[in-house]
Amino acid sequence: MTEQYALLNPGEDNEMELFGYKTVRWRQALSIIGYFCSLGFLRILFYWKPEVDVWCQCTPCTLEEANVVLLRTTDELRQYSKKKLIEIYPHIPGGKPDHHILTNKNSILSKSLIKSEGKFRCVKVQKIRYVWNTTERRFQRTGILEEELSCLDIHTQFGSGLTPEEQEIRKQVCGLNTIDVEIKPIWVLLFKEIFNPFYIFQAYTLCMWISCGYLEYSFVILAMTILSIIATVYNLRVQSVKLHKMAKSSSSIMVKALRRNGELEEVKSKCLVPGDVINLAGNKLFLPCDAILINGGCTVNEGALTGESIPVTKIPLPHTEGTVPWKLQCGEDYKRHVLFCGTEVIQTKAHGPDLVKAVVLQTGFNTAKGDLVRAILYNKPVNVKLHREAIRFLLVLVGISLCGVIYTAVIYTLNGATIHNTVLMSFLMLTLAVNPALPASLTLGLLYAQTRLKKLGIFCISPQRINIAGQLNLVCFDKTGTLTEDALDLHGIAPSDGGSFQDIHLFTSGETLPWGPVLGAMASCHSLIMLDGEIQGDPLDIKMFEGTGWKLENHPADGTKGGETISCTLVKPGPRAGKVPVEGITILHQFPFSSSLQRMSVIAQITGETDLTVFMKGAPEMVVKFCKPDTVPQNISKKLDFYTAQGFRVIALAHGFLQKEGLLAIQHMEREFVEADLIFIGLLIMENRLKPETNAVLHELTEARIRNVMITGDNLQTALNIGKNCGMVSKTSKVIVIEATEPQKDVPASITWKTLTENQENGHQTNDSYFGSKDRWNSSTLVPGAFHFVMNGKSFQIIMQHFYDLVPKILLNGTIFARMTPLQKSSLIEEFQKLDYYVGMCGDGANDCGALKMANVGISLSQLEASVASPFTSKIPNIECVPLLIKEGRNALVTSFSMFKFMTLLTMIVLTSVVFLFWRQTLLSSAQYLMQSIAIITSFSLTSSLNGPAPKLAPFRPPGQLLSPPLLLSVFLHSLFTIALQTTAFVLLQQQPWYNEHDVFSACSPLNHSSENGTTRLPRFSENYLATTEWIVTGMNFIAIEFVFSKGRPFRQRLYTNYLLSIMITLQVAVYLFFLFADIESIYTAFEMVCTPFNWRVYILIMVLVHFIVSYFVEEGFIENRTLWLLLKKLCKYQSKSQYKKLQKKLERDTEWPRQNGKDYAMKSTFELDSKIMIFTNASYQPQAQGKE
Repeated sequence: MTEQYALLNPGEDNEMELFGYKTVRWRQALSIIGYFCSLGFLRILFYWKPEVDVWCQCTPCTLEEANVVLLRTTDELRQYSKKKLIEIYPHIPGGKPDHHILTNKNSILSKSLIKSEGKFRCVKVQKIRYVWNTTERRFQRTGILEEELSCLDIHTQFGSGLTPEEQEIRKQVCGLNTIDVEIKPIWVLLFKEIFNPFYIFQAYTLCMWISCGYLEYSFVILAMTILSIIATVYNLRVQSVKLHKMAKSSSSIMVKALRRNGELEEVKSKCLVPGDVINLAGNKLFLPCDAILINGGCTVNEGALTGESIPVTKIPLPHTEGTVPWKLQCGEDYKRHVLFCGTEVIQTKAHGPDLVKAVVLQTGFNTAKGDLVRAILYNKPVNVKLHREAIRFLLVLVGISLCGVIYTAVIYTLNGATIHNTVLMSFLMLTLAVNPALPASLTLGLLYAQTRLKKLGIFCISPQRINIAGQLNLVCFDKTGTLTEDALDLHGIAPSDGGSFQDIHLFTSGETLPWGPVLGAMASCHSLIMLDGEIQGDPLDIKMFEGTGWKLENHPADGTKGGETISCTLVKPGPRAGKVPVEGITILHQFPFSSSLQRMSVIAQITGETDLTVFMKGAPEMVVKFCKPDTVPQNISKKLDFYTAQGFRVIALAHGFLQKEGLLAIQHMEREFVEADLIFIGLLIMENRLKPETNAVLHELTEARIRNVMITGDNLQTALNIGKNCGMVSKTSKVIVIEATEPQKDVPASITWKTLTENQENGHQTNDSYFGSKDRWNSSTLVPGAFHFVMNGKSFQIIMQHFYDLVPKILLNGTIFARMTPLQKSSLIEEFQKLDYYVGMCGDGANDCGALKMANVGISLSQLEASVASPFTSKIPNIECVPLLIKEGRNALVTSFSMFKFMTLLTMIVLTSVVFLFWRQTLLSSAQYLMQSIAIITSFSLTSSLNGPAPKLAPFRPPGQLLSPPLLLSVFLHSLFTIALQTTAFVLLQQQPWYNEHDVFSACSPLNHSSENGTTRLPRFSENYLATTEWIVTGMNFIAIEFVFSKGRPFRQRLYTNYLLSIMITLQVAVYLFFLFADIESIYTAFEMVCTPFNWRVYILIMVLVHFIVSYFVEEGFIENRTLWLLLKKLCKYQSKSQYKKLQKKLERDTEWPRQNGKDYAMKSTFELDSKIMIFTNASYQPQAQGKE
């Protein structure tokens, strides 16, 4: 029934399927009866499985009739949750049901109001409230401004604020503007933890052992369980309090809201609703919501969200006419108009007498800060495949235990045991299926890894991703601020006059720059601000401005046509500046830099001049598009290539003139009008130095066979030079530049392959084309890694649309991607993941946020502990954090697998032991089980994860699958060795001449034989030769497995570096040897042991030594022998399932690849094509909508 189903948040990370149900009274009544009849177990089942709860108590119905909804995630886990629908009966001030906000067809409130009943139907999922849209018949988010509004709609409908009635109605439906993370009471946390399936199993285990009379052992299990619960509850409570404080920081302030009548009303921030207009008066304001700036300008610090502490300039939303939604109208850079919750407004500028105003866009958990908090509260499941493999593994163990249950029932029945004993012992066997310490052991491994990373300055909000980091085989890097220094050094200016370049001015010469358009552009074309007496802004802008020797001041500008006064920035010559014929330049308006537009511009007025001046700076290829052709030097490409090939960052400068206008008119000028018919004035050449750590880190990753890729917004030649200097592109490799062009009229889209010669790579090009006169090398002589593809973002976008079949081939050797927009960065990483790469992304700015989220592991270089940008943030200001994280990830992954193997073998050892013990209808004593549980299992679980990562990255990754052949074979072989060891001990014991089942004191009489008063003592239940032998053998078996599975290199430090574990294993061996050879009656009595002849003890020692030696050499010489496994793979002709490896094998046999010095077209055209030209097209490609997040 389609009307029962809906999709919530389609296409987003938190996408869910939603099903409508209606509660049935008689079903509820039957369920309550079932609760009592099952002693509460049915209620626990409903708690664990909400889908069963809904199916039993409700019946399917349409969403319009539903009072309960069943939610199911669309990820691989397909997790269910149950939510009740909330009915809201809004109080309409004045009692007017026909209030215009409820009759406006475009309003979400109007679309959602069930007018016949005067109510709204809502459901709250993961802190977000969704209202039932009766018009479109779907659940829609509340707490956000209608997305269909155009720029003009926002200005006209909300620019004057809301009326009190509108504000009240919206508040009732949208809820309060709070990011309230509830500090859950301890009893609630305790209740949830106790009813965890693991602790229910613990309770079952406890009952079984108590029934068998093992009170001391049961008490220890109970104590450990209670301590585990307390530790977990305490940790959850601490995290809850910390998150509550973080979320509350900006939710309880007073703000001034503009009402429709023009009055400013001071209200609590929690009362704000979408559509409210707030006045951003003063500085140092932490925003309590997301808002769209509609008037004035402001500078904000978005470090809390993006990790980038550089002040960001925000400009008001334009009055663009049209019906297109405002995000699409503004394009990819719509965020330059948005002020985000949790960010700090550090400076505001009013435009004339109007206030600095912003329309509330999103409130509560819908905001950017709310997203950060929800990302911590509701971690997206990662490595689902590994989770499923673990479940399958445990099910196998449960199956083995069920076989043990059947075996126990048969043995006890054949031996004439009572039904009570038979049932009791059979169910006791089931408790051995999964060791209780397994979940805690796996959690401890990640906890220790997270703690070690924190000490290194790397913080994590998603610990599950630490294991994923161990699987990375490709890492993408941003360039500026990541591979290179944030600050750039001025090298020189190549001025242009009359369409030709003049002599270069070198800043290293010490001469001041003479007055002219170039100096004016350098002094004014920036987004710098003066804050607390210091200039702050983009490092590039700061360096450029410092090179002029001018100073910056805040200054009111007036004397214009309308007599308006606004706050502007004034720059004027400083003490270090040369003599100039002007007093200064007033910056009246700016169009901030945009990574997608690749330029910025300002409208300025030079003191004493009547007309206004426009200054622009940006990417040379972008700036020249806005310049008059006759002002652009013909040899600009040659000049540009000369500098960029040497690694310089080149910025183009231009200027133009405007007639004088009123200041308010200037603020509303269209960017397209201002940035037209400019005059090209030169190239600013800046030196972008590599960070000292970059080369060593990239070399380390390369040695570890981890691919390095550069994704940058900078020029292609500059990026290529940096790539060569840092070793990302080796000097012996060939470089193929890919350029793609869009279809034009009758000419289809084309892709050109250009092989760079050595001179071209070094920047010494001639006027000739990139194409060589003849091929200097053949495709058939190349191997992967011997060549690199480089391209810019425009070419990447065209290839994605028209040559999609080529994308995997290109990505296999794609190394440098320049001039990439944020959306293109995300798309590139997604394409890498389609090839089965585990992709890491390391960046430092807001432009990298999408890529950081898209990557399997995103690392943001930031001074904050948590960032919405990525799951990992590093206070290490360079890429050294990348290998550190990968090492720790590999260590954590290997530790998890080793612990899984140990716990599995532990289960097999105990099961095998119990099988032999039950053969004689006996068990170990409580003291013996205590010794095994505490001295071995618990101590190993607590200390085994303390091994640090190996100091060097191995040139291969650890297995990423739990059900991999080496791991399964290891478990299988060691299980066989365990069975062989215990079978040998069992058989040899019964063949000893002194062995007597009925007289367990005969071997070493009189030890253990008589009581204190001299009478003969009867043996206790566990006091027999078999139990004593099994306890020693299994204990030594545990210790051997501990040592064998404490894997060291290549991914972990060696065992001896883990001092606690080394000491513990040594003590365990010593204690068991003491028990084996000591003849102390009091100890034997306490542990219910019996004395055995000395030669039998020697036999036991020989057996466990042989077992240890065989186990160790099989594990090290066979299981961990990578060379042997590679040989086996080769002999078995095993083919990797990874898409990139399959493609690599295919291309190695393709003599036509890579393409070089040629051109391909997307489809056949009317002109003649070479017969060898390949034809490609991507008919299914659909361009992403601009501005879509």
